[in-house]
Amino acid sequence: MIIETNYDAIKNDLYDVMHLYYPDAILNDELPSLKHKMIHDKNDVTNLYVVEDSQGKFEFSEHRTIDQKNGDALDEKRQIKRFAKLSLYKMLSKHFDKNMPWGALTGVRPTKIGYDLINQGVPPYLLQQALMENFLLSSDKARLVEMVIQNQKCIIRNDKLVDLYINIPICPTRCSYCSFIASRYDAVKDIVEDYLTALIKDINATKKIIQDNAFVLRTIYIGGGTPTVLSAEQLDRLLDNLNYPVSEFTVECGRPDTITKEKLDVLKKHNVTRISINPQTFNDATLKRIGRKHTVKDTVMAYKLSLGYDFVVNMDIIAGLPKDSLTSFKKTVDTLMLLAPDNVTVHTLAIKRGSLLNEDKPKTENKLVDKMISYAENVLHDNGYKPYYLYRQKNQLDGQENVGYYKEHICLFNVDTMEECLSVLACGAGGISKRVYSLDNRIERESNAKDIKQYIERIDEMIDKKTKLFS
Repeated sequence: MIIETNYDAIKNDLYDVMHLYYPDAILNDELPSLKHKMIHDKNDVTNLYVVEDSQGKFEFSEHRTIDQKNGDALDEKRQIKRFAKLSLYKMLSKHFDKNMPWGALTGVRPTKIGYDLINQGVPPYLLQQALMENFLLSSDKARLVEMVIQNQKCIIRNDKLVDLYINIPICPTRCSYCSFIASRYDAVKDIVEDYLTALIKDINATKKIIQDNAFVLRTIYIGGGTPTVLSAEQLDRLLDNLNYPVSEFTVECGRPDTITKEKLDVLKKHNVTRISINPQTFNDATLKRIGRKHTVKDTVMAYKLSLGYDFVVNMDIIAGLPKDSLTSFKKTVDTLMLLAPDNVTVHTLAIKRGSLLNEDKPKTENKLVDKMISYAENVLHDNGYKPYYLYRQKNQLDGQENVGYYKEHICLFNVDTMEECLSVLACGAGGISKRVYSLDNRIERESNAKDIKQYIERIDEMIDKKTKLFS
């Protein structure tokens, strides 16, 4: 895909909008091509577009007067970028005679735009209308953003309040859709003990950072990967270093085939309050296609086993899995409602460049995923679930999204992370520490080595970088 513009600051944003309508195009020297020219005279902005694709060449232009607020240069740049994206989206939607559910809105966090509008003076009761007018969202998606913001009553902005994330980037097998940096257990089993030793060293150094800065720990989240791929003894060794009185303590159990009574006993012993058991689908044939070793029966057995421990339980499902039909997906949603977990996360399949699925992209019926998401949303609503966090990824089928639902207990860590309201201290390979300066509206990040062997070898370097980030 060729993109030429005289305003390089928005080149990536223009690419994101083009990608909505040309999802198979990549950044190379092939069609389609976009030529963009911006004419900026004081507060008057005109965008001129010429797109050439296999159907020919077409042009579009639009003019707007930018509202300059007290000489705020950052706000002016934001308005210019959004106007450019909106103009391009209008052109493409007309050319293809197709509207996207999220309109001209791209990026991971739709709620950020909602909060920005509210901070700019839009009353919450007019938020849905503002999203539809300013970004051309569908009424359903604008309403979703509104509901998520309404349900995020747990947000706290305090630079002394932090979350702790611990990463176990190891899984029993590699799912075909996964692009996370995670290793198969068989490939790294000989260095798991060395990884735990390095990880515990990282955790203890992080505890010193917390103490030295007089931080208060709000939540602990152990994710991956699949943390319960570790043995009960290894989990006990890890959790023995985490004795903070936090508001929420989550461990992703993920794969049902890794869950045993002994491991759940260990989690309960160390005051874990929330776990994830992720079926992804209640169809054995689909599970086999995506590379999961467990069965539907394994999922139900693991869930029933967890009920004796009083954990808040989250269960993930995915819309758009290879060869999954609408009938099969409805069965997954209906089975989920029979189990009635506390939290449900409905993901839309994203075809990631680093996934096995990217090599053999599935063909899906037009609007199939849209129908799946709509069915899940309606059934969850009818069963008393409310949306509380939301994010999007590139290459999601039918331009959809991922939504977390709750009945009584919101996952604080999910909200903190997605809304970037608290700092996160991250331990483990692939972990990304994030320091939030709320008064300056600024965030700084520091990443750990992604490869497990590299993390072990460079553990002192990882600790030093994180200590400097929070010094």
